Amino acid sequence: MSDAIKHECGISLIRLLKPLEYYQEKYGTAFYGVNKMYLMMEKQHNRGQDGAGFASIKLDMNPGERYMSRVRSAQQQPIQDIFAQINQRINTTLAENPGRDKDVAWQKKNIPYIGELLMGHVRYGTFGKNSIESVHPFLRQNNWMHRNLIVAGNFNMTNVDELFGNLVALGQHPKELADTVTVMEKIGHFLDDAVAKLYKQIKKEGFNKREASPLIAERLNVAKILKKASKNWDGGYTMGGLLGHGDAFVMRDPAGIRPAYYYKDDEVVVVASERPVIQTVFNVKFEEVKELDPGHAVIVKKNGSVSLKEILEPTERKACSFERIYFSRGSDKEIYQERKKLGKLVFPQILESINHDLKNTVFSYIPNTAETSFFGMVKEAQNYLNLKKEEQILALGSDITHEKLHKILSVRPRIEKVAIKDAKLRTFITQDSSRDDLVAHVYDISYGSVKENDNLVIIDDSIVRGTTLKRSILKILDRLSPKKIIVVSSAPQIRYPDCYGIDMAKLEDFVAFKAAQALHEEHGTTHIIKEIYEKCLAQTTSKDKDVVNYVKEFYAPFTPEQVSKKIAEILSPEGINAEVDIIYQTVESLHEACPKNLGDWYFTGDYPTPGGNRVVNRAFINFYEGKNERAY
Repeated sequence: MSDAIKHECGISLIRLLKPLEYYQEKYGTAFYGVNKMYLMMEKQHNRGQDGAGFASIKLDMNPGERYMSRVRSAQQQPIQDIFAQINQRINTTLAENPGRDKDVAWQKKNIPYIGELLMGHVRYGTFGKNSIESVHPFLRQNNWMHRNLIVAGNFNMTNVDELFGNLVALGQHPKELADTVTVMEKIGHFLDDAVAKLYKQIKKEGFNKREASPLIAERLNVAKILKKASKNWDGGYTMGGLLGHGDAFVMRDPAGIRPAYYYKDDEVVVVASERPVIQTVFNVKFEEVKELDPGHAVIVKKNGSVSLKEILEPTERKACSFERIYFSRGSDKEIYQERKKLGKLVFPQILESINHDLKNTVFSYIPNTAETSFFGMVKEAQNYLNLKKEEQILALGSDITHEKLHKILSVRPRIEKVAIKDAKLRTFITQDSSRDDLVAHVYDISYGSVKENDNLVIIDDSIVRGTTLKRSILKILDRLSPKKIIVVSSAPQIRYPDCYGIDMAKLEDFVAFKAAQALHEEHGTTHIIKEIYEKCLAQTTSKDKDVVNYVKEFYAPFTPEQVSKKIAEILSPEGINAEVDIIYQTVESLHEACPKNLGDWYFTGDYPTPGGNRVVNRAFINFYEGKNERAY
């Protein structure tokens, strides 16, 4: 993606089902879990580079012995920083105690981070917050082992104010108005309540306090706690948690907005945000890794039993389509095919834009995530040419010769790597006049790859703001002297903000919104903008379930083609010689390519939760009133 967008978070959970001695004997190290967690976090590096955290719990420790460990980092390379700290602690302790490198029982007792239950998290900072205090996992501590709670997630709640108010009504005093803290405290409240009730019940049965502890761990109903805690959550989420005594869970939202996958054998239970992460790290087949159903949780009890429980009744499945287009790793078997199909399905529009002139057209892509859709686009170009060749060969009839046949068969799509991203270049100057000049050099070009008067088709996975296109990419592509530059987005026009965990919050940031605004001005329909504002304003006191997304009316008067044409005008830099055309994927083709992920609110405004409509209306109010702030 040429436009920088803060990505989603990634979570990893590992529960070792055998004693640590088992892994020492089979794999040569009691740090098997730690090593696997490092790999899982690195394989989800694409989901978060601003911060990372790791937590572990040791089972069956004696009172006074440390059983929970956590380390977090917001350094430039946070995953490496975390595991450098962990390795240093492990190596230092072993160096100070020679002869203990095979003594697993001693290691578990004396070295932090080694344990049977491990959780990792990678994140991008949003809301301008990237301090260590904002990095997951979050920890809620208590002297009662069962009441200790560690939480990490990939999520955003649209109704955090309401959830905060609920906590206050329960008598709590949360330390800050943040969805992570609010969610953790909500779970923690019902965890405390459940533990207290179990203790009273077990005490009535004649057990003393010490005897009660293992019975509480055994009887604690994690699914019931989650049902009570999540009753009013409105958002997209995959939430992971560890309880101090050794229970663990990962829960997914009822619409399946955010992803979660799990794998289990007789050695481990593993949960992650992406399927290929588990496949690669544990060397298992695609079919062995299961998707966690929406509204469900995978729960691992302290005794190692694993269950799948419905926590909230699933709603219509609206798994995020942007996951497939961009955020997730393209090595997933299904995602790879879907991205190729996205390139294939947009080809007819390309063909029309170049007037069917494949002979004088060069195909390329904007590195790196658009590469797979590029393959699909080029393959469809080859299919188109093959049909044309068949027609030409059949038309020759008996007049066929080697020369004529060779001339027909030699025609093929012209493929070049035109744009090259300079990964080392950083725009460290913030003043606009200097920064624009630096931004213009983030990409370089392969000189000589395009002939003068060629069409140049270059595909990107999405065009959100278009800033890099205007400031950099189109300018440098124009140096190759093409007669026409066609920039293709494998995603549809992004028209509406996300409120479920991706950093796209302001309407006026979207080039599609700017284009529609310009069209209103041209057509003399700006009164519609005020009418939409008044409708949004009138709903601010309505309940979320009654709120309507009136921002759809902002785009309604114009066809997608009109908006795309205006986007091309807006993004064409001053002084560019080539004609610029912008092509977007259609929503219908997106659904065809990604049939299991129909969450398309970015493109259609069809939000999967009631809070989404409130957020988009608030975003329009902020735009109209000139407030440069988020809508959630």
